[in-house]
Amino acid sequence: MRMPQARRIRRPRRSSRESLRRGIYIIPSLFTVGNMLCGFASVLHAINNRLEIAGWLIIVAGVLDGLDGRIARLTKSSSEFGREYDSLADVVSFGVAPALLAFQWGLVTAGRLGWAVAFLFLVAGSVRLARFNVKAHDHERGFFVGLPIPAGAGAVTVLVLASPEPVTTKVWSVAVLAFVLMVSLLMVSAVRYRSFKDLDLRQQWPATMFFVLAFVLAVVAFSPLPTMAVCAACYLLSGPLEFVVRRLRRRKVVAPVPNEPNVSPVEGLDAGHS
Repeated sequence: MRMPQARRIRRPRRSSRESLRRGIYIIPSLFTVGNMLCGFASVLHAINNRLEIAGWLIIVAGVLDGLDGRIARLTKSSSEFGREYDSLADVVSFGVAPALLAFQWGLVTAGRLGWAVAFLFLVAGSVRLARFNVKAHDHERGFFVGLPIPAGAGAVTVLVLASPEPVTTKVWSVAVLAFVLMVSLLMVSAVRYRSFKDLDLRQQWPATMFFVLAFVLAVVAFSPLPTMAVCAACYLLSGPLEFVVRRLRRRKVVAPVPNEPNVSPVEGLDAGHS
């Protein structure tokens, strides 16, 4: 006597569109993992005093960080998990890695004050990320409140790459202390920086703009380090300069109109009869 065979349950096959959607969600996360990998490798190289390699790894991490967000927006695959995971990767690549790089390069000679300033940089970067995540919907379109942590990390990294030899004099060590502290304060400040996220790459651009972009890429390829240094300095100063200009414009608008001299009614009547 044959035993009845168990009925085979057929699972519904996933459509090709659903599989493609899952693949699209994975692609931005892979860029985020690459960002974190570069940050972790930078930490290892900085510990072993390979400062130049550590600096370039932070630059690569910045490129990957910019690509994952851009790809997520272009493919409409943004998610809460992706945003939170990207912030965790940024803490490693643009918080821990540049803080350790700055300490090994120019703060180690300052002793306890040096590692305290490096730690403040890490704290400022993490606070900047937490504030951005909490108030992501309250920000003005096209602007960041406070210096973005990738820009802060880039400013410190470009400074190291410009002169990879460790700082040995106390004078330059004090200068590095002041610079790292200034960048930390800008990250937690209320100074607005342009985000350039409203730049739509899908729309048609004029031929002149395409030529300008090609020219910029050619300049970067010809002399990458000086170009990055100029761009980092311009972006770092753009926020405070725009803040000062905005304050001056507000003062001009709110400036009180000079009052006319008060004339008493009796004086007015006397003037009319004379």
